[in-house]
Amino acid sequence: MNDRWTPHATVATVIEKDGQFLMVEEISGGQRVINQPAGHIEQGETILEAARRETLEETGWTAEPQQLIGLYTYTAPSNGVTYHRYCFAAKAIEEVKDATLDDGIIGPRWMTIEELRNSPNLRSQMVLTCIEDYLSGKQFPLDLITEHP
Repeated sequence: MNDRWTPHATVATVIEKDGQFLMVEEISGGQRVINQPAGHIEQGETILEAARRETLEETGWTAEPQQLIGLYTYTAPSNGVTYHRYCFAAKAIEEVKDATLDDGIIGPRWMTIEELRNSPNLRSQMVLTCIEDYLSGKQFPLDLITEHP
């Protein structure tokens, strides 16, 4: 039996446009929650490819990561899984009309920071932490990440 601890590698994007943030309303654990566009990095995919893909699959928007905001860890009390999140500041490029969104996604929502700070249904504490870090200017060049083939 393998008792090795295996955290889940994930990505998320913070996308601001006209004073609002592109968020995802989704179902998690039977509840409606708000999250950044976020998800798991798939095998054979680079971290930046995952960030682009997850943003499109969850919001219907193409986006381009511009800066790394930070690296975050979170252990979900619901399942005990630890998530390692690479969070990026990204630029919204284009909304894809009639995009097919992932299962469990209700749809994209543009929200102000005040709405997010007052929201009782953020998926995890990482949601607001990533946005607050972005607003405080925590942004690092993408070449901070090195991926070997």
